[in-house]
Amino acid sequence: MSTSSVSKGCFVFKPSAKKKKTLSLEDHFSHGCEGAENSEKRFKLCQDLWDKIKSDTEVLQDDLNRKILDSLLDFTRKCSSTRQDSDWASQMRASEIPTAALVLGVNVPDHDMTFQSLSELLQQSVTPHVASVQAKECGALKHLMKRVLERLMGTVVTVDDEEEEEAEQTGTLHKSVHCSLSTLCNWYNTKTKKSNTPGKKRSSPSRDDPQQPPLVIIFKDLEAFNPKVLQDFILICSRYIERLPLMFIFGIATSPSTIQHMLPHSVSSLLCIELFQSLSCTQHLATVIDKLILTPHFPFKLNGKVMQVLISIFLYHDFSVRNFIKGVQLALLEHFHSQPLSVLCCKKKDALINVMQLSHSNLERIRHLQSFKRYVEKQEPQEQVNLSTDDDHLKEVCQKLIKDLRKYHKNYYPVLRCLHTLTSSLPRYPLGKQIRELHLICLEKNVWENEDYQTALKLLKMLAKDELVALLQRCVEILQPVKSKRMKNAFLQLTDLLTKFKQMDIAAEPPPCVEEPITSPVRNLQKKTDLFQLQKTLLEMNESRRAKKLSPFEVLRNEALEFLDSLVKSHLSPPESHTLNEVCYYSSSATVRRHLNATPRTSIQAALSSPYYYLQNDSLKTVDGSVSNSAPDICIAYKLHLECGRLINLYDWLEAYATVVSAAEGNNPDSDNFGKVEEVKHARFIRAVSELEFLGFIKSTKQKTDHVARLTWGGC
Repeated sequence: MSTSSVSKGCFVFKPSAKKKKTLSLEDHFSHGCEGAENSEKRFKLCQDLWDKIKSDTEVLQDDLNRKILDSLLDFTRKCSSTRQDSDWASQMRASEIPTAALVLGVNVPDHDMTFQSLSELLQQSVTPHVASVQAKECGALKHLMKRVLERLMGTVVTVDDEEEEEAEQTGTLHKSVHCSLSTLCNWYNTKTKKSNTPGKKRSSPSRDDPQQPPLVIIFKDLEAFNPKVLQDFILICSRYIERLPLMFIFGIATSPSTIQHMLPHSVSSLLCIELFQSLSCTQHLATVIDKLILTPHFPFKLNGKVMQVLISIFLYHDFSVRNFIKGVQLALLEHFHSQPLSVLCCKKKDALINVMQLSHSNLERIRHLQSFKRYVEKQEPQEQVNLSTDDDHLKEVCQKLIKDLRKYHKNYYPVLRCLHTLTSSLPRYPLGKQIRELHLICLEKNVWENEDYQTALKLLKMLAKDELVALLQRCVEILQPVKSKRMKNAFLQLTDLLTKFKQMDIAAEPPPCVEEPITSPVRNLQKKTDLFQLQKTLLEMNESRRAKKLSPFEVLRNEALEFLDSLVKSHLSPPESHTLNEVCYYSSSATVRRHLNATPRTSIQAALSSPYYYLQNDSLKTVDGSVSNSAPDICIAYKLHLECGRLINLYDWLEAYATVVSAAEGNNPDSDNFGKVEEVKHARFIRAVSELEFLGFIKSTKQKTDHVARLTWGGC
C-alpha cells in the first residue's frame, strides 16, 4: 500500500480481520497422537478419569487436613470470644499476641493448599479479615506492612510520597491510604462501628469485645522471612494490641525451635504461642496411595517402574504429595496420548462396548501386544488361526479378557491388604513396613518366590494364638465388603477358621507325647570307624527319630497359613502375566523421569555443545561434533574453555575467541586485522563469560587476578 500527500503524516492501515485460531485442549492432545482415529474418545476418557481422580483426591486431602484445621479454628474462636475468662487471663497477658505455630513439614509445595483451605474456613466461620503473606514479597518492613494492610483493608496502600504521586499519575481507581497501623485502626473502628446496633453506647475499641472479629495474619513460610523485619513488625503490632485484635499464624516447615532462633526473648515474650502439628507427609502419601492407586475403582494403573520413579522423587526430592499426584496426572496423559488401545481403559461396561467398535488397525495392535502373543501361544492351533485372522472372533475374546482383567484387579487388592496386615508387624519387616513396598514387590515378580516371603511365613508360624487370631480377624474385615465370588468364599473359610480358634479350649494342653526308648546307634559305634560308616549311622539316627506330634492349635495354625498362602498364589501374580495388561498399565518410566526429574545442567551443556539441534540453523551444522565459528558467542566461549585446564587465562581466552569470530566474519587470515581484539568483540566476549559464570561453568579466583577457575570436567 502506498500514499501520496503534500505534507508528511502517519497513515494507519488496519489489517484484514482474520480471527486467530485458538487451539483447544483436545487439539493439543490430538497433535502427534498415535491412532488419531479415536483420539477424541481417548481425550474424553482421559479428562473424565482425571476429573474423578482430582475430585476424590481433594476430598481425601480435606479429610486429612480437617483435624488440624478444626484445631486452628477452635484456637482462633477461643482467642476472639473467651479473652475475658479467668482461664484465658491466666494463660496470656494483655500485651501478648495470640500466635498459632503450625508445623507442616518440609513438603513445601503442599503448604499453599493447606493455607488456602485455612483462609477459606477462617473467612467463613471466624473472621472476614485474613491476610496471607510470603517472604519473597516482604523483603523490608514497609513491604510487609503494605501487603498486610492491602489484604486486610482491600485497598491500595502507599508507603511514601513517591508511590502516592505515581498512583495519581497512573490514575489508580482505588483511593490510596497511608501505610501505618494507625490507618488500620481507623479502618477497623469504622468497620466494627457499622456492625454495632444503633443507639447502643459503644465501648472503647478494646480487644476484649467479643463482637469484634480478629485480624488474622498468616506467615506462610516463617523460615524464609528476614528475622529483623519480623522482629520489628511484631514490636509494632504489640503497641497496637489494645486497639486491634491481632492474631498470627506461623507456617513452619522445619521445627518449632525456629521461632526461638529467629526471635530474641524480648520479642518472643510478646507472643502467646500454641503449637499445632500436622499429619506427616509420609502418612499423607500412604493414604493417597491406598485410596488412589490400590483400588479397582480407577481402571488406569501404574507399573512397578513408574511407581518406583514417583515414590523415589517423593522420598529423595520434595516430600510433596501434590507433586506425586501431578506425576500420576502426567502418566495418565501420556498413556492416553501414546497408547491407541487406551480407549479400553475405562469402566467395564464402556470397555466392552468400545471393544466391539475397534477398527482393524487397533485389532492388529492387539495382536502385536506381548501379553496377547503369549496368550495365543497357549491356545490350540485352530484357535490361533482364528485369533490371527478373524476380527469378530478376536473382539469376542477381547471382551472375555477384559472381564478377566477386571476380576484380577478386584481380587488383587484385598489379598494384598491381607498379606500386608499379616507381615507388616513382623520383626524387621521382611516384606516392607508400608503397603506400597509390598505392592512394588508384587508388581515385579511372583511374591511367593521371594526369600523374604518364605521368611515371613516362618515368622507367622511362631506367633502366639492371640496374635494370630487378631491378624486373621483383620483379614476377615478386609474381605467382608468385597463383592467378588472368590473373596466371599475366602471370607467364609476364614470365618470358619476363626470359629475353630475361638472354640478351642485355651486352658487345655495337649497330652504329653510318650516316646519309646530308642537305643542310640552312637553307643554301638566302634571306637574306630570310617567316614562312610559314620554317615550311615547318622542317617539311621535321623530315620529312627520319631516325628513330634502336633498340637490342635499348631494343626489349625498351619491350615490357616496354608489357606492364606493359596490365596496369595492365586491372586497376587504380577500384572504383566495377564493378557491385555498394556491397555490399563502405563510403563514408560523414562518419560516420567525425564519430565519430572529433569537434569538442567546436562541440557544446558548439550545446547552449548550442539546449538544446531536447538536453533535449527543449517550454518551451525557440523560433522565431527565441533562448534561452528558462526555459533552464538556463548557456545564459542564454552567450546574454547573446554580446551583449557583448571585455571583459564582471560587474555588468552579472549584472543582465541577473537580469532574464531574473525573467521566467522569472513576476514582474510593473512590480513593484519585478523584476530584483532576490537571493542565490539571485547564486549561480546565479556557478555559470554558473564553468562557462563551465571550458569556455573566458571568462577573468579583469588589465585591469579587475570584468571578464572573452571568448574567442569572432561570434554563436551
